[in-house]
Amino acid sequence: MSYLLFLDDVRHPDDVVWEKFPRDLVTFIIRDYDTFVQQVTISGLPAFVCFDHDLSDEHYAAMLAESEGKDSVDYGDEKTGLDAAKWLVEYCHQNGRKFPRYVVHSMNPAGKQRIAGYIENAKQHLGI
Repeated sequence: MSYLLFLDDVRHPDDVVWEKFPRDLVTFIIRDYDTFVQQVTISGLPAFVCFDHDLSDEHYAAMLAESEGKDSVDYGDEKTGLDAAKWLVEYCHQNGRKFPRYVVHSMNPAGKQRIAGYIENAKQHLGI
């Protein structure tokens, strides 16, 4: 099935007007890491993924600390969008699949950069 996977703890796809992504695909709105993994495991690789970085309240406090220049920031126990991206990279690598098209729509600049950087590095070095 060709679908869009939208990972964000609070927003809906219509709220994200600053990024371009397919609006005509069947869309699954996913709120956390575990559901993200479950959705891909059940439905297979999506055609497109929209990643948010911060998926819980503890992530917002860490983002603020990081934006204030603190060197050591703890994002806590809840998994972030970066964890979901890492899992999807491994899923693609293990299953011999190309990484789907994606955007990172996170409002966390450092988190956005980490997700995109991780994915692009993996695509280049793993051939996914």
